[in-house]
Amino acid sequence: MTNQEVSERYQIPMEILREYESWELCGSVQQGRYDSLDLERLSLILTLHDIGFSTDEVEAYMRLTQTRGGGETARLRLLEQRRRSTVDEIHCLERQVARMDCLRHQIKTGRKSR
Repeated sequence: MTNQEVSERYQIPMEILREYESWELCGSVQQGRYDSLDLERLSLILTLHDIGFSTDEVEAYMRLTQTRGGGETARLRLLEQRRRSTVDEIHCLERQVARMDCLRHQIKTGRKSR
């Protein structure tokens, strides 16, 4: 399939396809064709973007998949870092929600805020 066909059929933004092509992870893409392995890689790239990886982190992760042995330890480390960061963000948001709830309660009960 061409990049246009892939983009239309799987709703993958052309920006992601160009990103993937620039990494030169597969020779067939350089010839303008995508095979089933490319589609699997693109699915993983979309997942990584979706969970908050930056473009540089996605590229690093994908390059690790190409290393001998698959770079499992390094990929796991990247995932653990992203997970910790996401959990920290969740905790921050939970504190914000608790503060909002406190302010809402004060308004509802007529108490003055401090």
